[in-house]
Amino acid sequence: MSHLDDLPSTPGKYKTDKVPPYGILHHHRYLRLSKLTLWASLFLALFLFYLVLSPPPSPSRRNLYDSSVSAAKYGGSHWEKQVRKSARPRSRGGLTVLVTGAAGFVGTHVSIALRRRGDGVLGLDNFNRYYDPKLKRARQGLLERSGVFVVEGDINDAVLLRKLFDVVLFTHVMHLAAQAGVRYAMQNPGSYVNSNIAGFVNLLEVSKSANPQPAIVWASSSSVYGLNSKVPFSEKDRTDQPASLYAATKKAGEGIAHTYNHIYGLSLTGLRFFTVYGPWGRPDMAYFFFTKDILKGKTITVFESPDKGSVARDFTYIDDIVKGCLGALDTAEKSTGSGGKKKGPAMFRIYNLGNTSPVPVTKLVTILEKLLKMKAKKKIMPLPRNGDVEFTHANITLAQAEIGYKPSVDLETGLKKFVKWYMGFYTGSKKKSSW
Repeated sequence: MSHLDDLPSTPGKYKTDKVPPYGILHHHRYLRLSKLTLWASLFLALFLFYLVLSPPPSPSRRNLYDSSVSAAKYGGSHWEKQVRKSARPRSRGGLTVLVTGAAGFVGTHVSIALRRRGDGVLGLDNFNRYYDPKLKRARQGLLERSGVFVVEGDINDAVLLRKLFDVVLFTHVMHLAAQAGVRYAMQNPGSYVNSNIAGFVNLLEVSKSANPQPAIVWASSSSVYGLNSKVPFSEKDRTDQPASLYAATKKAGEGIAHTYNHIYGLSLTGLRFFTVYGPWGRPDMAYFFFTKDILKGKTITVFESPDKGSVARDFTYIDDIVKGCLGALDTAEKSTGSGGKKKGPAMFRIYNLGNTSPVPVTKLVTILEKLLKMKAKKKIMPLPRNGDVEFTHANITLAQAEIGYKPSVDLETGLKKFVKWYMGFYTGSKKKSSW
């Protein structure tokens, strides 16, 4: 935002008759320059607004998103029947939940857990190519076998979202769709703005106009704590020093959510995930590609902090994260708006979902070596300035008290389950599904 402090707050305040004769020419030039600056600023603001809400296709985006998704058609009686069947609760009093990013790591686990307990679940995913879509398709197979239909589409597609809300009266939205990864932001920053900000706004816009409005739970991130050095990280700590663009977009999402809660009465709960791992995980996570490279005999890079200490993470097993997500959904109060108009104060919450036990990455490698029965070839390197932070550590007191969150899986137990899945999925030595 431009601050034109030298311009009058109301047009017409300048009175040229009071300007000394020798300053008239200079004064008129000043006015013309000020007006030019004002119009240029307004044009730039409008241009940036257009870029954020309607980003044009670019080579990087075309490479990231599957062209088959943009061409995917929806509508028709058969399609609507699939949507309604998937979203219909099987238990009395069950929730009706739209899960965005349903074919993602957390999205798949949450969707199946909801369906298993009798809730209605409809998935939405664009199957982008940030990592191998084959893994996402395999997750889709799990979802289909569990009775969850996944609509192929993008959260930026307002027409599609409105169609879904017309067909189904969702009681809740579990918003997990996002562009993940800290380092990739340096290569494709636009994808983060498009997904994590513009996409979230689009979802909130459609949700605010729904009648009834759904309660929304969405994935924020522990990365919002950025350069904060106070540990463990508490929801009361400052989050205004993001260390990466990814973190900045997640922090922006929290601010945007608060705005929609305040203006439109949407019930919103943000969950700050701390380094989630487990079966069916993301290949861009360290534990995942460490496993892959150790098995192939490749050298892995282990980063150390500037003081030669080990980088540490509050690794949180997927089952614990799922329990936190379900707890947030179950305790979410109803939104208070109707047709885009707020009728009363609505719930707004932010919770940490972590394990409370940070583990050095060097210990992670040691556990993997034990489970894989192979020695890792390690290369120790200083932590690069690409957005990664030295450590994460969650204070989960608030989540424990308000949504009953209680993590129970230690890192070695969780990695043992991951390795069992990995060996089965990629080598066929075990059953391919952990379910």
